[in-house]
Amino acid sequence: MNITEICKNLRLPYIRDNWQQLVDEAKHTKQEYSTFLANLLDCEWQLRLANGQARRIKEAKFPIKKYLVDFDRAKYDEVFLPKFEELETLQFIKNMENIILLGTSGAGKTHYAIALGIAACMKGHSVFFAAVPNLIAELKETMSSNQLTSYRKRFEKYDLVILDELGYVSMDKSGCEMLFNLISSRNDKGSIVVTSNLSFDRWEEIFKDPTLTGALIDRLAHKAHILDISRDKGGRFEETIAWLEDSKR
Repeated sequence: MNITEICKNLRLPYIRDNWQQLVDEAKHTKQEYSTFLANLLDCEWQLRLANGQARRIKEAKFPIKKYLVDFDRAKYDEVFLPKFEELETLQFIKNMENIILLGTSGAGKTHYAIALGIAACMKGHSVFFAAVPNLIAELKETMSSNQLTSYRKRFEKYDLVILDELGYVSMDKSGCEMLFNLISSRNDKGSIVVTSNLSFDRWEEIFKDPTLTGALIDRLAHKAHILDISRDKGGRFEETIAWLEDSKR
């Protein structure tokens, strides 16, 4: 077998596609064998890392891509800055701590949650994202096809689960119970990020049952970072004003 065939069998795509060019460059620059080999393997490793990051981001099912570098911390009270810095180390995942982001619509909760999720994917963590209304629909589908147990086992294995838009849509009793059981099964097994437009004292409006509501809050708030990042004017409001001003020019 030639080099290309060997690399194909060993699943070394970068070396397979680039070895001849790299050999020519090494000859031209008179690289030492050890330097050439180290560079060759490093390029293969970097490609594998990049492919792994892309795969994890795809499997997380983010609806859009948002990044921490684009999150404008200047729009928030300075009291949040140390907490943002702490969360962005991603140590909360290693510690299996939760994050609860509360705030008005357009406050940036979803942006920040997705950005943390993508940062986690880049660091090698497995992540799952779901809007709560969609998650409830999925749970009901899996229950009807007798796949709820396997779904729950997968849910438990993610390093980070992001549940977005809790409270935007009311749920029936069966949906509330399924969500409660799913979250309970993950308790102390991995981190959860929850975003909600409702403060804790209004969560009973979602779940209707005060006992279930209290038990759910108790599970989520245990070892949790709780941030109310409400803003007088949300991001979408500011974007709309900017668009209107541009349209007048």
